[in-house]
Amino acid sequence: MPRASSARLAALTVAAVCGATLAAQTTVLTTPAHAVSVRIHDIQGTTRLSPYAGRQVTNVPGIVTGVRAYGSSKGFWMQDPSPDDDPATSEGVFVFTGSTPEVAVGDAVTVTGTVSEYVPGGTESGNQSVTEITKPAVTVVSHGNPVPAPVVVDARSVPDAYAPAGDPAANNSINALRLRPSAYALDYYESLEGMNVQVADARVVTATDPYNELWVTVKPDEHPSSRGGTVYGSYDAQNTGRLQIQSLGSADDFPVADVGDTLAGPTTGPLDYNQYGGYTLVADRMGTLRKGGLQRETTRKQSPGELAVATYNVENLDPSDTTFAAHADAIVHRLQAPDIVCLEEIQDDNGATDDGTVSAAKTVSTLIDAIVAAGGPRYDWRSVDPVDGQDGGEPGGNIRQVFLFNPARVSFTDRPGGTSTTAVGVTKIHGKAALTASPGRIAPASDAWTSSRKPLAGEFVFRGRTVFVIANHFASKGGDQGLTAQYQPPVRSSEVQRHRQAAVVHDFVARLLKVQKNAEVVVLGDLNDFEFSDTAKILEGDGELWSAIKSLPKNERYTYTYQGNQQVLDQILISPQIRRAGRFSYDSVHINSEFHDQISDHDPQVLRFRP
Repeated sequence: MPRASSARLAALTVAAVCGATLAAQTTVLTTPAHAVSVRIHDIQGTTRLSPYAGRQVTNVPGIVTGVRAYGSSKGFWMQDPSPDDDPATSEGVFVFTGSTPEVAVGDAVTVTGTVSEYVPGGTESGNQSVTEITKPAVTVVSHGNPVPAPVVVDARSVPDAYAPAGDPAANNSINALRLRPSAYALDYYESLEGMNVQVADARVVTATDPYNELWVTVKPDEHPSSRGGTVYGSYDAQNTGRLQIQSLGSADDFPVADVGDTLAGPTTGPLDYNQYGGYTLVADRMGTLRKGGLQRETTRKQSPGELAVATYNVENLDPSDTTFAAHADAIVHRLQAPDIVCLEEIQDDNGATDDGTVSAAKTVSTLIDAIVAAGGPRYDWRSVDPVDGQDGGEPGGNIRQVFLFNPARVSFTDRPGGTSTTAVGVTKIHGKAALTASPGRIAPASDAWTSSRKPLAGEFVFRGRTVFVIANHFASKGGDQGLTAQYQPPVRSSEVQRHRQAAVVHDFVARLLKVQKNAEVVVLGDLNDFEFSDTAKILEGDGELWSAIKSLPKNERYTYTYQGNQQVLDQILISPQIRRAGRFSYDSVHINSEFHDQISDHDPQVLRFRP
């Protein structure tokens, strides 16, 4: 049983309001005068919206192909065993009963009810709608009928182009466009909405999550990563072979899979659409899990002359968590105890309890002690406590960035004056750039940081050389339309704030470089945006910074896995002096994002260079 992605969180009826739900009945009600007798392909039509939306239909025939008896989206799928010859019209539909359906797979039924268009997540989400029959009266005609053979979804059937361009006159919506299932992947999947489909020997590209969902690809050669996933390398490479898998069976039986595993044999069931990923195969028959043997990575140890700087989002770490030992083991043994570790999502000392606490001393000291227990160095640390409730994240948690540093290898230059509301500046000392406060926050009063984390800047000294490090956690992608949205291309509304944040950080770095052209600056953290994004381009400017993950082969550029796409959210950018020297190496250390038992949803990044 999946999570609330199958719950009816919001709904839209085109041309009519659904009204109250009636449980499925076992006798046919008297047909209203305005009801029409149609088949499923007539209801589905050749566009995403039913031509019968808001109207009553009567005695629609079909064979039950799947029953959902859990959650708030109870109902069943049925399919017409006598299809038409139009590939644009689906032969399947979901019948929303609202209570446990009194039908079984293989039942031949007729349904009278109201056609509606339900939008998972609500109309403001921008999601596509699901054509349904609601307020149904159901008659079981016979039992034990053959279920229509599943449509095989594979690399040959799914088009390489992802979606048509939306209609400019309809805010780029694709809803009214005639489906072209041989031309576009989203049209192909829509033409199968509600039908019985099958994938076979499908490779897992997003591990099983806590809600018993995973993602597979039916195109194993489509932008493959070096470790079995599918890389999202541009806005024009959405990866058409991705498909979410849920199950109609017991949660205990759902496969516990990692990236690179395979669902061997057929996985079969109705094709649904939900809020958390779009088109989803809801399996009544699951393939057999075949493990791919993927192992967590370990980076190399820095040499004595190399400074190792890492960024690691530890996902809302607070003293009540049970992951300290695992994070410590990762830092000591997987990351090889970097000299500087910039942590994101360190919560205050009582986590989500919202009582005004902002100190994170207990959270950080617990992690440091765990690192020592794991055989690592006793790190020192610096941070600036945020103003209560002003930096976004989990309410009450007061997440912030924290510098850990190994005092046996690197020293921190403390300069007083850094507070939660005081802006750090750039000055010149002995002819070289310096911070006016260290640690300090960059432009904390700027509205670029409304409900978002403020950048943390600090000065470090390694072997007599000053290195400036700026730790970031930019605004999240919350609110963006999904790749399967009805609007194409989808609107990425959240990037507006990240662009402003990137401009503020870039301008600060430019001030440092204006004072000292050869200053060594590292800008890093969870930027919540891709290495090819405008956010990264604004940060890079005219060469003031460069995203070092681009030094990796394209099939290794990822730090996060989302809906079947392996993508970059965490980055380390370097100033020209570091890049020019050519004495740096970069590693995205894959210890979390590909695994079902992750301790964070982000993979840490490590940069090594010789200042």
